[in-house]
Amino acid sequence: MSSSTQTLIPQLHLGSTFGALFLGVTFAAILFGLSNVQAFVYFQTHKGTGISFSKLAVAWLWILDALHLALIVHCVYYYLVAHYADIDALTEIVWSFKLQIIIDVLIIYGVHLLYFHRICIVAKGRSKVLPIVVGVIVISGSGVAIALIWAIYRCHVFSDLFKIEWSTYMTLGTMTFVDFIIASSLCYLLTVSRTGFSSTDSMLTKLMAYVINTGCLTSICSMTAMITCAMMPQNFIFLGIEFLLAKLYVNSFLALLNARYYLQSAAETNNSVEVQMRHGIYRPDLNVVVSQDEEFQGSQKNMSKHPSDDVVHLTRSAKPHRPIEVTVETNSFSSV
Repeated sequence: MSSSTQTLIPQLHLGSTFGALFLGVTFAAILFGLSNVQAFVYFQTHKGTGISFSKLAVAWLWILDALHLALIVHCVYYYLVAHYADIDALTEIVWSFKLQIIIDVLIIYGVHLLYFHRICIVAKGRSKVLPIVVGVIVISGSGVAIALIWAIYRCHVFSDLFKIEWSTYMTLGTMTFVDFIIASSLCYLLTVSRTGFSSTDSMLTKLMAYVINTGCLTSICSMTAMITCAMMPQNFIFLGIEFLLAKLYVNSFLALLNARYYLQSAAETNNSVEVQMRHGIYRPDLNVVVSQDEEFQGSQKNMSKHPSDDVVHLTRSAKPHRPIEVTVETNSFSSV
């Protein structure tokens, strides 16, 4: 029996080691189901727009997400089923565990690049320095990711993971920092995009809430994995938490893409109620001029707006003893 096996046997508690990996895979499968729903909603709402960069990005993230789930399922199956009670096999790091680290890095780094792409579009005409700063930070994070992959592939048994804790801390810390920079930049750009009109400002506020919530979710998961690794380095609880990171990043980005449609549906409902209320107080014997605040909404650039989506503005004029006249104008939002 090898010395690494003898070192691990007294510390091997299946509940906090491979049991933690099993729980991580279970929750990762649930999050993968949520990402399937998110992707389905996105493609359904864009089914008539043809092939676009956003569609290709969503499809690419879904493929990587599915591959990541397959790899971690194989990893747990290898230890708990195929090599059940085989202590020598339990101490070795299987190939699927190492490969899922690469897929994990590709997903997280890819989502950061997609967020950076959104920042560049929203910052157009507003700020030139901010996209450069964010781009340098995001690209610098790739060096940390490469260092993690290099360190993982030098490990052959789980006891070697204790020697590369520095790479885990550095990677998780960098991810949290990049999440903070991206969320802060998007919130700043949305803040300076305010127009002073309640309808557009309300939508921008809700988008900022989406950005902050999704950024906090991934950051909290990264910090939790870092803390558990520091406090309990002898078990695999932090690895089970890391299984969830890729799923959370995919879901957070898809949720941001779909946020506009949820907000638009609520806005259309509110506008419909407002039009009905105004129509109910109409008096044919009075000259009434209805507020035309809706005309200013066409100039607002939405972070997740698709080019094919139009907004309808109603301008109503009233004359004595004549029906209400309705003028319909359509303005396309620019692609963001």
